[in-house]
Amino acid sequence: MYNISNIKSFLLKLQDEICAFLVQEDNNIEIKKDKWNYKDYNGLSYIFKKGTVFEQVGVNYSFINNRKMPKSATVCHKNLSGYTIQALGLSIIIHPLNPYIPTSHANIRFFLAEKLYEKPVWWFGGGFDMTPFYGFKEDVVHWHKTAFDICLPFGKCVYKKYKKWCDEYFYIKHRNEQRGIGGLFFDDLNKPDFKYCFEFVQAIGNGFLIAYQPIVVRRKNYLWGERERQFQLYRRGRYVEFNLIYDRGTIFGLQTNGRIESILISMPPLVRWEYDYKIDENSVEASLYRDFLPVKNWLL
Repeated sequence: MYNISNIKSFLLKLQDEICAFLVQEDNNIEIKKDKWNYKDYNGLSYIFKKGTVFEQVGVNYSFINNRKMPKSATVCHKNLSGYTIQALGLSIIIHPLNPYIPTSHANIRFFLAEKLYEKPVWWFGGGFDMTPFYGFKEDVVHWHKTAFDICLPFGKCVYKKYKKWCDEYFYIKHRNEQRGIGGLFFDDLNKPDFKYCFEFVQAIGNGFLIAYQPIVVRRKNYLWGERERQFQLYRRGRYVEFNLIYDRGTIFGLQTNGRIESILISMPPLVRWEYDYKIDENSVEASLYRDFLPVKNWLL
């Protein structure tokens, strides 16, 4: 049976581990710890900014209690009208300063829906994805191989299923392009039982740094200049567009009248848009669109 205390303990421990990684790789970064309460929400947020490796990072734990079920909370459970929810989760969004380090995002969440005289309904969601500005096949293969290894103990088709879900979810329809190179995404996970589901999300959370840290170590000392910076800021615009238009976490927070600083913690500190932006087809920047953003099997 579900145990919210165990989930909370895991999420807070993972939050500490992510924070330790950030300090290890960027010991010049500023850290703000924010323990907050807002209406039916409470949480613990760590904001890292103005580093030499990472420009801004949010590592946000939040808990919501006794709120009516918003439409964005689930796509599968259509019969939960009138239920109240408890929801807790950890979200990580890393915006590097160095354009050769990819932006990365991870999220784990748990929902418990309850109604008088009805059986409670619970489920997990989450995953991780990566958004490079300059693509390196070595990095992308490592990222997806790690995701495959995480999933394999839970079923031979799990990676394929959740990679496909990630590719479909992080698709920017109005741009007709992927947000990044994908990863894993799942939602409404409550089968076959709680033990399986909780072990799976723990594997996802613990595997995030295994997937991401080696990429940071390989790329953080790459030299970059104004050209790379301007392309990074332009591509961040895609990240903002997706999060404000499509992201279910953002929509959920707004529908529940949540704490806006926590809802928008994923936004990059600087971004730019340019009208009718064109890229030289022979440039290294064009390689991102041609060689990395199209959906493919990176494990072949």
